[in-house]
Amino acid sequence: MFSDKANKIFTEVINKYHEVNTVDQPFSNPYDKDSQLIEHLLYRKCWIDTVQWHYEDIIRDPNIDPVAALKLKRQIDASNQDRTDMVEYIDSYFLEKFKDVKVNDDATINTESPAWGIDRLSILALKVYHMNEEATRTDASQEHLMACKAKLDVLLEQRVDLSTAINQLLDDIAHGRKYMKVYKQMKMYNDDELNPVLRGKK
Repeated sequence: MFSDKANKIFTEVINKYHEVNTVDQPFSNPYDKDSQLIEHLLYRKCWIDTVQWHYEDIIRDPNIDPVAALKLKRQIDASNQDRTDMVEYIDSYFLEKFKDVKVNDDATINTESPAWGIDRLSILALKVYHMNEEATRTDASQEHLMACKAKLDVLLEQRVDLSTAINQLLDDIAHGRKYMKVYKQMKMYNDDELNPVLRGKK
């Protein structure tokens, strides 16, 4: 099943990141983009998410230097754009994969594309990893550990449900019961023609 592959790669990425555990570490993709395209895209997608997860932790430091915070905000903005781009690359992969499928006359469209479901699955993998860290801390109270274990159980159940839903969606698309229709995100705040603040600086 596709979700099994995705979850395995996401775990691989998160474990690899935490070997060094710094946002500035170099990135290397072990999957070849020509012979293992979807694996390559999934690995890159989760790496972006993992680095951004830690950006978000750092910027919430109440004692962060304002200049450093502004630089980090710019990095988060760039990361968000990379994340969106990767989602669109993954959807392009599926559009190509299913381009010859005969769509049933009564086929329906889903509320989100496969790649946006995969995006949520990648974030969920990060939640599971970090909630497990909290649930197994040796310096935390028993109350904290029990609360985090309960949350972890919910996250694990959610991952099963989301994985099942993604697999079902892909199977429905492959058999013409659903069809893909992808809209570009058309983000406006990074565009110096669409953001009035940036436009005013030109």
